[in-house]
Amino acid sequence: METHFEDAIRALGTLQRHDSYLDQLARQRGDAQEQMKVIKTLLERTGLAVEDLDQLNIIHVTGTKGKGSTCAFAEQILRNCGLKTGFFSSPHLFDIRERIRINGQPISKELFSKYFWQVYNRLEETKEDSMPNFFRFLNIMAFRVFLQEKVDLVLLEVGRGGEFDCTNIIRNPIVCGVSTLDIDHTAALGDTIEDIAWHKGGIFKPGVPAFTVKQPDGPLQVLKGRAQEIGCALLICPDLEDYEEEEGLSLHLGLAGDHQRSNASLALQLAHTWLQRRGRPGFGEPKVPIQRLPLTKWPLPLASAFRPSLPMVNGLQDTSWLGRAQVLQRGPISYYIDGAHTSKSVKACVRWFQQVALNEEKSGMGSVVRVLVFNASGDRDTTGFLKLLQPCHFDYAVFCPNIREVSGVELADQQNFNVTPENVLIRCLENQETWNMLMQERSCDPWAPSLPVDTLIKDSPRGSPLLLAPSADYLLNCNSLVFPCISHALQWATQGRDPNLPSMDSNLLHQNPVASSGSVLLREAAHIQILITGSLYLVGGALKLLDQSLTQ
Repeated sequence: METHFEDAIRALGTLQRHDSYLDQLARQRGDAQEQMKVIKTLLERTGLAVEDLDQLNIIHVTGTKGKGSTCAFAEQILRNCGLKTGFFSSPHLFDIRERIRINGQPISKELFSKYFWQVYNRLEETKEDSMPNFFRFLNIMAFRVFLQEKVDLVLLEVGRGGEFDCTNIIRNPIVCGVSTLDIDHTAALGDTIEDIAWHKGGIFKPGVPAFTVKQPDGPLQVLKGRAQEIGCALLICPDLEDYEEEEGLSLHLGLAGDHQRSNASLALQLAHTWLQRRGRPGFGEPKVPIQRLPLTKWPLPLASAFRPSLPMVNGLQDTSWLGRAQVLQRGPISYYIDGAHTSKSVKACVRWFQQVALNEEKSGMGSVVRVLVFNASGDRDTTGFLKLLQPCHFDYAVFCPNIREVSGVELADQQNFNVTPENVLIRCLENQETWNMLMQERSCDPWAPSLPVDTLIKDSPRGSPLLLAPSADYLLNCNSLVFPCISHALQWATQGRDPNLPSMDSNLLHQNPVASSGSVLLREAAHIQILITGSLYLVGGALKLLDQSLTQ
């Protein structure tokens, strides 16, 4: 069966496509019906009808940030209510099977292989028509898994946008949700948050209740317009404190960070509405609203808070979602791990890191060295991210691509088979140069001009773990480094002080003064704080190196 699974993964890799064509279609708003016809045809080629999906009792969730966390909260709540849950999510951190979960667990390799080949072979039988791309295939496969395994409900997370997303083929979800909106996937969704809100509002369905978290007025007005146009009731979620009784109840979240409070409120409303509409117990009790003066006049009505049931209270506390505001302690090393990859999420990451890192330092641990390990992919605003991260006062900034090990070029970015080692290294060197310039602006300390990026790659010895040109005159006052893989970046940052990671060969670093002096400082520090952020794929690769048990 292991062989069948590996064969399935290889076959799935052939469905990788460049997104430019899909992005072009997504920007043409008039093509929504045409794209849904394509998905409908793909379903029918696998033996499914759109009507079959009505059996799945779906909670459909879109948004830019927090939709995965929202689904995780809601899934845990509903599982606590004794329901068999299905969960379709993306991206994955370690294993493709994470995208299709039953009762909170990735499906087994046996089930993955079984349903993969069922779908793939049916599509192959009609190969005069084109095969779907990677995400569409997995979405169609997930529908078949959930139908055949007879789940009670499905948490369905949108892949990108909403209006044109293949998950939007569903006709009758039980309830819809929109998490925090931000600028992301601009090639597909547009350059403004209002454009993005238009796409997200595309999941609304006539007569189906929908909820959103508090957003800026512009996107809220767009969501309101879309809800009115489509014919659904859209409400804003209350603050999490509004669910708590004035005495006795305090809601604790299994996911760290203040930004998770709005995700938790959205999850409560989604679970509460699903349970009510399906006539299930456990949806909590009405409560008398706390009389407060309105601080903001919202363009949409506020949803009512309620007294959460015990499954809800425990569900919020028991929720786990790897790679989001996660801390791993390894003796003198603290890893702070967060897959933030939009401006809002990076701001939230900075607030979280500054708070927890400062609390750790107050415990009197002695001298502390802070290291940033960073990468960003796609059309992200890297300069903006790095500006936001600078107030964290890192002693060193380390840049590396989403590649776990340099040998064999194993890409942690498993969703994009089109990237090359050269492309991702160029991006890292550009990020380093941006960081150096920002540091120069902050400190006003002069240093030698940077070398061209192509020169840095060409002049670096092949196989060298350090790609920074080994010149003592290069950026003398800037403590930044570039490594070709996550493993080498973490080996340098930990200096053999994490038993799970080997130390880097010092002979490979002696030509670079920043690497050599940093190695001494890191070895002598009482404690090392390492923030890993900028990309979920970077985070997934790092977690797989740091804790093999997490991948099981």
